[in-house]
Amino acid sequence: MTSILQRDGYQPQAIEDRWQQDWLSQGLYRTETAAVPAGQKKFYALSMFPYPSGRLHMGHVRNYTITDVIARFKRMQGYAVLHPMGWDSFGLPAENAAIQRGINPKDWTFDNIENMRQQLQRLGLAYDWDRELFTCREDYYRWTQWVFLYLYKRGLAYKKEAPVNWDPVDQTVLANEQVIDGRSWRSGALVERRYMSQWFFKITAYADKLLDNLPELTGWPDRVKTMQRNWIDRSTGAEVCFKTQDGLHGIDVFTTRPDTIFGATFMVLAPEHPLVGHLTTAEQAAAVAAYREQAKLKTEMERTATDRQKTGVFTGGYAINPYTQKPVPVWIADYVLLEYGTGAIMAVPAHDERDFAFAKQYGLSIVPVIQDPNAPVDPEQPYTGPGVLINSSSYDGLSSEAAKASIIQAAEAGGFGKARVQYRLRDWLVSRQRYWGAPIPVVHCEQCGTVPVPENQLPVLLPEDVDFQAKGKSPLATSAQFLNTSCPDCGGPATREVDTMDTFVCSSWYYLRFLDPHNTEKPFDPAVVARWMPVDQYVGGIEHAILHLLYSRFLMMALHDGDWTGPHKEPFAKLLTQGMVLKDGAKMSKSKGNIVDPDDILAEFGADTARFFIMSDSPPEADFDWKDTAVEGCFKFLNKVWRVVMDQRAVIQLGASVPAYEAMDADQRSLYQLINKTIDGVTRDIESEFQFNTVISKIREMVNALAKITPVSASTSAQTLPIDPLYSLAVEALLKLLAPITPHIAEELWQRLGAHGSIHQTAWPVADTNALMADTVEVVVQVNGKVRDKFTAPSQTPNEALETTARQLEKIQAHLAGKQLLKVVVVPNKLVNFVVK
Repeated sequence: MTSILQRDGYQPQAIEDRWQQDWLSQGLYRTETAAVPAGQKKFYALSMFPYPSGRLHMGHVRNYTITDVIARFKRMQGYAVLHPMGWDSFGLPAENAAIQRGINPKDWTFDNIENMRQQLQRLGLAYDWDRELFTCREDYYRWTQWVFLYLYKRGLAYKKEAPVNWDPVDQTVLANEQVIDGRSWRSGALVERRYMSQWFFKITAYADKLLDNLPELTGWPDRVKTMQRNWIDRSTGAEVCFKTQDGLHGIDVFTTRPDTIFGATFMVLAPEHPLVGHLTTAEQAAAVAAYREQAKLKTEMERTATDRQKTGVFTGGYAINPYTQKPVPVWIADYVLLEYGTGAIMAVPAHDERDFAFAKQYGLSIVPVIQDPNAPVDPEQPYTGPGVLINSSSYDGLSSEAAKASIIQAAEAGGFGKARVQYRLRDWLVSRQRYWGAPIPVVHCEQCGTVPVPENQLPVLLPEDVDFQAKGKSPLATSAQFLNTSCPDCGGPATREVDTMDTFVCSSWYYLRFLDPHNTEKPFDPAVVARWMPVDQYVGGIEHAILHLLYSRFLMMALHDGDWTGPHKEPFAKLLTQGMVLKDGAKMSKSKGNIVDPDDILAEFGADTARFFIMSDSPPEADFDWKDTAVEGCFKFLNKVWRVVMDQRAVIQLGASVPAYEAMDADQRSLYQLINKTIDGVTRDIESEFQFNTVISKIREMVNALAKITPVSASTSAQTLPIDPLYSLAVEALLKLLAPITPHIAEELWQRLGAHGSIHQTAWPVADTNALMADTVEVVVQVNGKVRDKFTAPSQTPNEALETTARQLEKIQAHLAGKQLLKVVVVPNKLVNFVVK
C-alpha cells in the first residue's frame, strides 16, 4: 500500500485528520437554532442515534454516511442545516457488562462513547458536536422524567396489575412490541408470562390519530406505514354483553361480525378471566384449576399459535345469548388472552375456522346463520364470508351489512351492547426492573397513595449503592438511601418507585432536545421547536418501524396537545430506512466470522474510500454486499480523481470565464455538455430518493472522460501554459459534486487549487439548461397519429419550420395527396402530426 500511496500522491491518512481538526476548530458545522438566518430555509437531518456498544459496525457507517451526504448536500444548496449526534446510552448491555466486570455501568458507557465518538469523527461526519447529548446523563434524564410527569398529569401514564412479558435472561419486563415471535427482542430468550404491577403509557388514547395520520406521511416508505397500520389494527364492530345464567354478572365480548350472533352457540374465556371462578361448577372445579395452571406455563406465542390444536375445558356454567335467549356453555381456552379485547369471545363455529375446529373437537353445537348466495350450506366447513342471514329470527333475508347495523341498534336500544372500535395496539408498558435507566419520578405514601415528584425536585438521581445481582426486582430497591424518602404532599414517610423507564422513552423525544440541548429551565423551547421541526430527513433501520417510530409519533402528538410543539404533530417528515450491510451474502456477525472492522478500512484506505464505497453499490434502502475487491477499486478511483486534478493543475483556474456556448468548438461543446449533464443528473438522483449508487456512476463517467484528456507534461513550465477554462469548470464541478460524499479529498484538492474558504461553504453547482439539450433532435412525422417518417433538425427549430420540412418529405406528400387537411399538431423538438380525412 505504501508504494501505491507514494507513486500516486494521494495520501488520505495525511490529509483526513488535518481537515477534521480544521473543520472542528472553525465550527464549520455549528448551527444556531435560535433563528433561521434571513433568506435561508431550515433543514434538519438526523440519524437514529446509536447505543454506545463500544465499536462502530459497517451498518453504523452506512447509516451515518447516508445522512451526512444529505446534510452536506443541503448545506451547499443554501439551507441552514442542523445535523446533531448523541448517545442512546441507557440500557441492559451496560448493566450486564457492569455485572460481569464488577464496574459501574456509567464507566463502561462513557468509555464506549469516547471510543465511538473518535470513530465517528474519523469518518469526517459533519456533526454539530456542541449539541451532543447523553440520555444517561442527569441533564437529559431530568427531562425524560419531566416527560413522564407530563403524561401522568394528562392521564396518559398509569400503573396497574397486568400480565406482562418477562425476559428470564435479562430479568425484566418487555413491552408487547419488544417481543418478536415469542422471544425477547434483545436477549432472544423465550418470554414468560407473569402478573406484576407495572407502569404504562396510554398510547391507545392516540390509536385513531396514529392511524388516521399515516396518509399524511408522504415521505415515509409504504412498508413502514403498512407495518404501523397492521400493528394498530383498528377493527369496527359491536360490544355485546352475555349475562351469566344466574343473572349476577355480564360477560362482555367484542365482535366484528354482529351479523353472526344468532349462531353464537358457546363462549370461550381466557383462563385468567375474573369470572371463571364464579362460573365454574363443583363438578368442573378440578379440571378448570388444572387447566389454568397449565396455561400459566405457556408463552403467548405458544397459546396463540395457529398451527397447534386448540384445547379447552368446560366451566360447567352458562351464559344467555341476548338475541336467542338460549343458554350457551362457557368454556375456557388458552388461545384467548385476557389482555386482548375483553378476554372473552362469542364462538360462532359455522362461520369461524377456529371456532369450527373447537366445536368439532368437543362436540359443540354448530348453527349456520349466514347463507352464501352462490352456494348451499356445507356442514363440513365454515363459511366466513358475507351473505344473507338465515336462522336469525326477524333478521332473516337481510344482507350481512344491513343486519350488522340493525343488530347493533337493537343492542343499544336494549342496553346490552353498543357499536365499538377495537385495536390490536396495547398500551406501552414502560416499567423495567433494572438499574441502568431513568428512575420513574413517583413516590408511594401510605397516607396519600401514588404521588408524582414535583418538577422542581427533578432529577430523581440514580443511586450508586445498589446490588446489581438482585434478581426479579429492580436493583434500586437495594439502596435504602434511594428507597426511603418523604412524601411531597404530606411530608410523611414514603418509598420511591424502584422501576426504571424503558429506554425507548429516552429515544422517543431526543430529536426535540437536540434543538435546545443546553436549556436548564425546560426540556426545550416551544418556539425553537415550532421553527425547526419536523425533522426533514430521518435515517435509520427498518427494525424500528414499530418500536421507536411509533413511540416517537405518540409522544410528539401528546406534546403537541399540550402546546409544546407549535403546529407540528409528526416528528419526521421524510424517513429513509437503509438496508443492512452483508458480507458473502449474509448479515455481518461475529459468529459467522464475516465482520468488517471500520477501523481497519479507515487505517488502510481512509474515510473517503469507505464513504465512497458504502454509497456506491446499492440504493440506500437495499441491502449492501461488502466486497473487499470493490473497496480497493474505490481507492484506485480516488487516486484517479487526484491525478485528474493534480496532473493538470497548471491549466486550472477556479472561477475562470467560460466562452459562450455558441463560440465553442465541437470538443468544447462536448465537454461542456458532459459537465452540465453530470451536474443535472447527480442533483436529480440525490433529490429523487437519494439514489447515491447512480450518483457515483455519473461521477465515474465524468472522471473517466476527464482522464482521457491529454495530461500536462510534468516537464512543461506552468508559466508557458494558458488556463483551460472548460477543464477548470469541469474540475470545479467535479470537486463540488464529490464534496458531500468524499469531503476530505474534495477539500484538499480545492485548497491546492488556490481556493479561499472551505469547499463545503460553496454553492452547489447548477446546470446550464441550454447545454442539457442536444444540438440536433430527431423529429417524428405522423399522419393521423401513425408514424410515416422522421427527420433531423437543429434543436429549438421554430414550429413553422418543422412543419415546412415535414411537408416536403416524399412519404408525407404521398400520404397527404388527395386528403383534406384538418389540422397540424407540432410538439417542439419532437413531433409533427397531420390530421386528415
